[in-house]
Amino acid sequence: MTIKKKYIKNAIISVFNKKNIDILARGLLKNNIKIFSTTNTALELKNHDIQVNNISELTQYPEIMNGKIKTIHPKIFGGILGNKEKDIHTIQKYNMTLIDLVIVNFYPINTKNHANISNNIDIGGPAMVRAAAKNYKNTIVIVDYHDYQDVLNEININGYVSKKKKLKLAIKAFEYTTQYDISIIKYLNKKKYDQNDQNYIFPKKLYLTYTKQQNLKYGENPNQKAALYIPEQYNHNNNCFESIQQFNGKKLSYNNIYDAYIAYECVNQFNDPSCVIIKHGNPCGVSTSSNILNAYLYAYRTDPISAFGGIIGFNKLIDKITILQIIKNQFVEVIIGPQITQEALSIIQQNKKIKLLICKLYNKKYISNIEIKSINHSLLIQESNINNSNPKTWLVVSEKKPTQLEIQHALFAWNIVKFVKSNAIVYSNELNTISIGSGQTNRIESVKIANKKYFNNKKILNLKNKKITIASDAFFPFRDSIDEISYIKNISCIIQPGGSIRDNEVIQAANDYNLCMIFTNQRIFKH
Repeated sequence: MTIKKKYIKNAIISVFNKKNIDILARGLLKNNIKIFSTTNTALELKNHDIQVNNISELTQYPEIMNGKIKTIHPKIFGGILGNKEKDIHTIQKYNMTLIDLVIVNFYPINTKNHANISNNIDIGGPAMVRAAAKNYKNTIVIVDYHDYQDVLNEININGYVSKKKKLKLAIKAFEYTTQYDISIIKYLNKKKYDQNDQNYIFPKKLYLTYTKQQNLKYGENPNQKAALYIPEQYNHNNNCFESIQQFNGKKLSYNNIYDAYIAYECVNQFNDPSCVIIKHGNPCGVSTSSNILNAYLYAYRTDPISAFGGIIGFNKLIDKITILQIIKNQFVEVIIGPQITQEALSIIQQNKKIKLLICKLYNKKYISNIEIKSINHSLLIQESNINNSNPKTWLVVSEKKPTQLEIQHALFAWNIVKFVKSNAIVYSNELNTISIGSGQTNRIESVKIANKKYFNNKKILNLKNKKITIASDAFFPFRDSIDEISYIKNISCIIQPGGSIRDNEVIQAANDYNLCMIFTNQRIFKH
């Protein structure tokens, strides 16, 4: 059986984004394909000495209402939707021209630059794209200039485009029109509410579209498949995990991405050279220092056992001496940072087990203000709790008042504890963690774990005469945790949200042991 090939004779071009449109048009003309175009696109092509036919030649009707109506016509849509075998009598009766190729993209919905967005909503373009995509077996549709060359290559070689390519382009076209409609709906919905209104943050309906960034090695466990998706409408110039580059190691797993994200979010809170080590979603060591080597050494010393097989995050250039020290100290699963020296990279590449991720782009302004978790077929969505550390709103509730240095150290501990799974307790000395208690079902157990780690580290880290700051992610429900803390004689300051019905009892315990106590009035639980 001979398969009939549909050769291309006529094309419509109507684009707002005119990038490379001259290259495509010249390629079509070389293949004797007649081009019909709307006024602005035709002018652009003529500026490149490419002569095309105005679309009014098909419709025998001018563009009207300042160009609002130019392609909405039976002869246009008959030409796009027509089938030469099935619709031949209608085509002949109404003198229609079959359209084999539709190249269209839309005026962008840009709320920042256009006060009256309704004037910029494209009607004819989406209608043509949908019509061509519906009739993809007969009509090719292109909405993305990245596809121009692939289509031209097939036309140059065969004179037609394969069914597989047509289907792929049709799917992309429907995705494009869907995203366009969603952007309009989102804008109109936002006009209804003030930006501080809960209905603005959590609209009645969610329109979420994501693009797959990559398949992952596996999910939380090896029997679970997984992939990383990036939001379709996002500021791609500021998305670390869009720009992520893997320079070494095997394919990433779900847990690698999850832990690396936590590491990078945590470490980038600090401006000075810093290091965080993450294990199973929890920080097990964090430090800010004069250079990243010292920051790593202090972070590692917090809990060397937990650091084994962990994820290490840096906020500054990763150098050779730091990599040599990491390899000497421990097995590491992933290292993530903004940059790496060539010498350090060469050393890592000698060890194929170390996964190296470089994320050059990081901007605190573009941290998402919402978090999404899936529960079977449902979604739990909440506001993010990352950018919320403001010492000006804190309240000192103890008789003993903290110094400015102690407040600075309390801020460091508070910035770490919000990344630790609840119930969370962080002990720190200056800008270094020294003990972390996490993931317990009651607070006093987390304190006991932190105490145990403290006493294990006391001699190793020479903590005897050093002031210790303690951070708790939620209030202390009873004074028993403060009594437990008191076994450590060099506690200086405790920072916690406050809000317990027994706050007075807890404050009294702090006063009994001559401790500073700060209330942040903000709980930062992390499940």
